[in-house]
Amino acid sequence: MSERPLDVLDKAKGKRILLKLKNGEEITGTLKALDLHLNIWLDDAEITKSYNKVKVGTILIRGDTIIYATPIV
Repeated sequence: MSERPLDVLDKAKGKRILLKLKNGEEITGTLKALDLHLNIWLDDAEITKSYNKVKVGTILIRGDTIIYATPIV
């Protein structure tokens, strides 16, 4: 049986993930928690937009602003 997308993200807890947001920003960070609405809590987060990187530490991203989320390999 194949895994659901949320199962893949759930297994990535404690690992780095990449998020692409509707506003064009990309966020990388260590996944701490997520819920069924894809609200995501990241630690050691870094926001990238137009080649500018900003370290923000801990951040909560609302699920309806996310285009995609993927574990970083």
